[in-house]
Amino acid sequence: MMYKDILPSSEPTRRTLIKRAAGLSILGIAGVMSVGLPSLSYAAAMTREARDKLTPDEIIEGLKQGNIRFHTGKAHQHNYLAQKRSSAAGQFPSAVILSCIDSRAPAEIILDTGIGEAFNSRIAGNIANDDILGSLEFACAAAGAKVILVMGHTACGAVKGAIDNVELGHLTGLLAKIKPAIDKTEYTKERTSSNDEFVDAVAKTNVKLTMDEIRKSDILGKLETDGKIKIVGSMYNLSGGKVEFFS
Repeated sequence: MMYKDILPSSEPTRRTLIKRAAGLSILGIAGVMSVGLPSLSYAAAMTREARDKLTPDEIIEGLKQGNIRFHTGKAHQHNYLAQKRSSAAGQFPSAVILSCIDSRAPAEIILDTGIGEAFNSRIAGNIANDDILGSLEFACAAAGAKVILVMGHTACGAVKGAIDNVELGHLTGLLAKIKPAIDKTEYTKERTSSNDEFVDAVAKTNVKLTMDEIRKSDILGKLETDGKIKIVGSMYNLSGGKVEFFS
């Protein structure tokens, strides 16, 4: 089966008209400055036309603006039922997010995105394995997402577990993928899981190593080299609610 065989069919004309009308009457050019035009996502999901007009840099800026709305208490009032209905026939996300399973770090909420605006692959410690890479390849090469955002967070339990050499069933192998970040983190103070500063430093290094793993994918590496996608990293602060972006 080819990728094209599992992709959604073209979007209904009615949804396209709703999206265009909303863009003209509500935002105009300002709507470009948010991921998948989230300001339009009160009642309509992302369309192929709107997504394809966005550049990776505009999508990244949209994610940043979405986080600002979130941590300043100005998040959009999404009509999720309407978004559900308008996205039922097809999806055209502009970004794919690789984030941790931590219940305190739901990426779509943190970045103020609506239904159909971003893929989100969640796994403890936001690591990359073959299945995750396959998912990212589908999101970008097949479904058209233009940004891969790897999101770590402060006080990460998976990072603490890796530092403490925790062993528990299949978790043991997962934590082994985080351990290289411990050795590669330059830090001269107390290197233990009880030191929050060290844990967060390792978490940030782990994000960067995950980005390196993603770039090893022949498909994703070429898309980035050709300028069709951008791969960026970020750290979410559980206390303040801000997301720090970095390349």
